[in-house]
Amino acid sequence: MSDGVDREKRATLKRFAALGAASPLARFVETGDSDARNAIAGYLAATPGAHFSKVRDDLSLGTGETQHHLRRLADAGAVESFRDGEYRRYVPSGRFSGFEKRALGYLRRSTPRGMLIALLRDPTLAASDLADQLEVSRPTVSKYAADLEEAGLLDRSDGYAVRRPETLLALVVRHADSFGPDAAALADEADSLVRYDP
Repeated sequence: MSDGVDREKRATLKRFAALGAASPLARFVETGDSDARNAIAGYLAATPGAHFSKVRDDLSLGTGETQHHLRRLADAGAVESFRDGEYRRYVPSGRFSGFEKRALGYLRRSTPRGMLIALLRDPTLAASDLADQLEVSRPTVSKYAADLEEAGLLDRSDGYAVRRPETLLALVVRHADSFGPDAAALADEADSLVRYDP
């Protein structure tokens, strides 16, 4: 049984290591470094804003191993981390603004991501519409709406309006596969949501 798990781990590491070698982070990973460090670099290029446990679990690494390689990547200037509530999230260094980092944190959470995606798709939705679509209670929508407003991602002065919708849409489209099916569906229809008005 452990041979199957080891083979699966090696395959996962190799897949993300290949991404790491092809990503802008490749220049930070020394020749001869372990597959694990290359895999983390590739994983974060594809899944920016992932928190520590997600990096560790998705790559089937140990806690100490993940800490070691993330520290080495951070020391080399390849990745940076930021605090997001109880999570420490990781992104490739210098690629995301403060707004984008906050957005990535919320896009990595199911209900806020669902709210943002629904509002990008239809800016006229009310709290009750969001609750129905996401199959959550209205107080849940209200709580997350307050959090999103505090983070600067939502304006609640007149209904719900996504702030900087173009930036959020670009993040969702660029990393849709890492956010799940709702994001992938939005990415497929993104061209119909963007309006060019010279």
